[in-house]
Amino acid sequence: MLYFAYGSNLNHYQMKNIRCFGSRYLESFDLKGYKFIFSHPNKLNKFGYGNIIKKKGSKVIGAIWEITKEHEKILDSYEQFPNIYKKEYFYLRKKKVMFYIMYKYFIKDPPKSYVDTINRGYEDCNIDLRIKYRF
Repeated sequence: MLYFAYGSNLNHYQMKNIRCFGSRYLESFDLKGYKFIFSHPNKLNKFGYGNIIKKKGSKVIGAIWEITKEHEKILDSYEQFPNIYKKEYFYLRKKKVMFYIMYKYFIKDPPKSYVDTINRGYEDCNIDLRIKYRF
């Protein structure tokens, strides 16, 4: 199955060696009509993590990964599906692609280590983008 990753799941080391051993990066992809944000479902939490929200005229630059059903279960657990993140789908070349989205959230600043992980993921995917954040 196909999975659209954004945030820290762009990082190849993290996806291939920690979360989803054996997953395969296929390509970078621009998901149109969405915007990347940092958020958390708990107002009292200090930090936010990657999320996307619908926004006309925007796009989220991410990666398409080939994963197994077992990988999906691992990601479901990590993303706290269905309590925190929900799943949505789109089609790419007639193949269904899954991604996660958080609907109830508060905007929060991310931890520096998390931004570093994302930026490494952009490099891994040959995406000419870096998140610049003041810490």
